[in-house]
Amino acid sequence: MKRGKNYNAAVAAIDKAKLYDTNEALGLVCELSKAKFDETVEVHVRLGVDSRHADQQVRGAVVLPNGTGKTVRTLVIAKGDKADAATAAGADFVGAEEYIQKIQQENWFDFDVLITSPDMMGLVGRLGKILGPKGLMPNPKAGTVTPDVAKAVTEAKAGKIEYRLDKTNIIHCPIGKVSFGTEKLAENFNTLLGAIIKAKPAAAKGQYIKSCVIASTMGPGLKINSAKIDG
Repeated sequence: MKRGKNYNAAVAAIDKAKLYDTNEALGLVCELSKAKFDETVEVHVRLGVDSRHADQQVRGAVVLPNGTGKTVRTLVIAKGDKADAATAAGADFVGAEEYIQKIQQENWFDFDVLITSPDMMGLVGRLGKILGPKGLMPNPKAGTVTPDVAKAVTEAKAGKIEYRLDKTNIIHCPIGKVSFGTEKLAENFNTLLGAIIKAKPAAAKGQYIKSCVIASTMGPGLKINSAKIDG
């Protein structure tokens, strides 16, 4: 793949063999970002677990102290008082059957997070084959199936992110924008890693955090010294 001069310059400025301290890596990511837009900073964490086994799954959600820098559009499937509470909390879309049909018939996905109350999961469950592949299916572990839909909306708007293993045992998560600067990105990084460590399955043996890489949207990855992360 042919890379641009900014990417090549960024690669030349980092030591691929080095394991960076978190703050140094984040500082370099910000310094080397030359894109014409505010790049997202992402973390990729490889875990010493086997996602093929149910007792070694790692999944959850956490509110980043400084948010993600992204405007989150929320859809709430609820009725009655819960629907009213979701509207009051600032949900972008609130309804029930009409939104189920809109997704099914119009292939409508103008939202980033779908939140529902437990009593509506019978309806929402029909959308599993559509929402699942897009990572939009609500889940109790992520806090998106909850009686307190208003709280879920507030947290989603404040920067709540979901983390989960992929098939290669890696978690990929955004921790903010380059414009946040090192300090705010480090706070978000530490909050995310703390949540992942806390979610360590009892069945996990040996080294839990195998490797950790930080990169911006258009930049190269920097390896973090995971030995300094208490896994």
